[in-house]
Amino acid sequence: MKERRFVREVVESKHRILILSFIVGAVFFLLLMRLWHLQILSSDTYREKSENNRLRFVPVAASRGAILDRNGKVLVSNRPSFSLAVVPQEVVDKESLLTQLSILLTLDRAEMSERWEKNMGRAKYYPIVLASNITRDQVEIVEENRLRLPGVEIEMKPVREYTNGVLGAHLLGYIGEVSEKELVQKGYEEYNPGDYIGKNGIERALENELHGNDGGKQLEVDARGRVLRTISETYPSVGNSVVLTIDSLVQKQAERAFGDQAGAAVAMDVNSGEILAFVSNPGFDPALFSGKLPANIWKGYLEDKRHPLENKALSGQYPPGSTFKVVTALAGLQDNKINESTAVNCNGSYTLGTSTFKCWNKKGHGTTNLRKSLRESCDVYYYQLGEKLGVDKIAAASKEFLLGSPMGIDLQNEKPGLIPTSDWKLKRFGKRWYHGETLSVSIGQGYVLMTPIQLASMIGTVANEGTIYRPHLVKRIVDADGKPLRETKPEVIGKTTFSKEAYRLVKQGLYAVVNEAGGTGAQARLYDVKVAGKTGTSQVVKMRDSKLGTPYQYRDHALFVAFAPFDKPEIAVAVVVEHGEHGGSAAAPIAGRILRAYFDGKKPAQKEPAESLKPEVNDENVDVKSSETIKVKNVGGENADD
Repeated sequence: MKERRFVREVVESKHRILILSFIVGAVFFLLLMRLWHLQILSSDTYREKSENNRLRFVPVAASRGAILDRNGKVLVSNRPSFSLAVVPQEVVDKESLLTQLSILLTLDRAEMSERWEKNMGRAKYYPIVLASNITRDQVEIVEENRLRLPGVEIEMKPVREYTNGVLGAHLLGYIGEVSEKELVQKGYEEYNPGDYIGKNGIERALENELHGNDGGKQLEVDARGRVLRTISETYPSVGNSVVLTIDSLVQKQAERAFGDQAGAAVAMDVNSGEILAFVSNPGFDPALFSGKLPANIWKGYLEDKRHPLENKALSGQYPPGSTFKVVTALAGLQDNKINESTAVNCNGSYTLGTSTFKCWNKKGHGTTNLRKSLRESCDVYYYQLGEKLGVDKIAAASKEFLLGSPMGIDLQNEKPGLIPTSDWKLKRFGKRWYHGETLSVSIGQGYVLMTPIQLASMIGTVANEGTIYRPHLVKRIVDADGKPLRETKPEVIGKTTFSKEAYRLVKQGLYAVVNEAGGTGAQARLYDVKVAGKTGTSQVVKMRDSKLGTPYQYRDHALFVAFAPFDKPEIAVAVVVEHGEHGGSAAAPIAGRILRAYFDGKKPAQKEPAESLKPEVNDENVDVKSSETIKVKNVGGENADD
């Protein structure tokens, strides 16, 4: 019995196992069949369903902060701009799409293809910008043909609007699309292709402050691009705004005063280092650089002999000419080589060894003391003083003003200028210094080079009698609500060791330059403010005696430096007119107009100075009733303007 029962139980167990195995096998079979159905039979159906729901990222560009002048006037703001973008995952035939776009919108197909290829490593749902700053007509064409252009989107991005056109172009700079090279550099990790960044001027120097932080939305859309839901969203934050030290009214008058002449001007507060005007002429239209610059305009800029793309105020290096006599005079006073009554006889030239060095006045200045040497810019006086001092003492006096090195202004690419020494020449050329070279240096020629910023700093330091402030352009940084984030305070970067008496004597000579008969800077005189200054003319190349028919590029540069008021200085001005030939006739009137604009701007009843042409020469020596620069007849001879 027990044996039968055991056999029956074994048979029943096998039967149950068989049934269970059959059930498990059937289940797996059904699963396999289902997988086969999903993967093989219904693959097209489910592929279509998966394609219907997509992820798309919609970037939202942050607006750049505004740039304002010291009085709150907006110099740079933003305007909307449209970009043509494409979402790669929605494009079936890339080549066909690019061809359609190039035909419909008259865009460069090769350029669009290149942009596409550069961005192939990114997520396929992230839009690729194919063309920036497209026109409204092109936007309308895209919208009209949207069904024929799968994956094509129009993005709105804010771009810069330069309120006053070319005004302050070199100072403000411009923006452009971030380059492939820039994207891999440190500090650009948060940027994406198609983003705009500062390329020049303040736009570049303060990019981190102005740019802001971009935002965006990650959306789920259907096959027709309709939004199903927002997966995530980040809001853009507007960049900080920059308040400059520039006075836009002074800047405007300074640029207008140049007219078509090439050159640079810097106006600076002598008691803080704040830059009130920063001019490089001619300018350019910074708005053109936001998109693709027309070939004819680019060619015009490159071929213009006045070099409009060069920031002359920042990187122009010029022989300072007779403006440098201020430094030589201070060096002579400090070293007791001259005093107030020290006089020389100028007969029109000075001979050293076998070389003859001419004075600009061929007839000579006669007996000349310090005051007269500055007033009439006598070269012979400084030839003899330079010979007594030697080049190294002149260089030491120059270094007191921190010349020969960048002043550390807010912008990039500032040039250092050059102050030669005997050791410098030996290292640079392997040759010793010759005495005759010192004579050229003493009047700001030879190897001496200075930038307009350095010229303004030098005369500003003379005005305040020894304190050197770092020139700066940024007054403060404010957030989107106008709350100050950072204020720039005056920074003293050096102090000279010249005596008060030395400064007094030199300043009296500079006053005579503008205000006394025979002064070479009379055309900078104002009727209501005492101006002191110094003219300069610097040779570009060694010239023939006659300049009749001299080509433009070989003409002398004209310079003028000034400060005012004489008794309590507030503003210093440096003007360089490239190939303007004479400082007194070309550069001094521009400086006078800048000063006029500054002092008129301080009057409550007249915020903006009246329009005027360059000062003309009157029949009378002085017109004391003019509200503009006093118009002065040349009373010092044919070339009395130095």
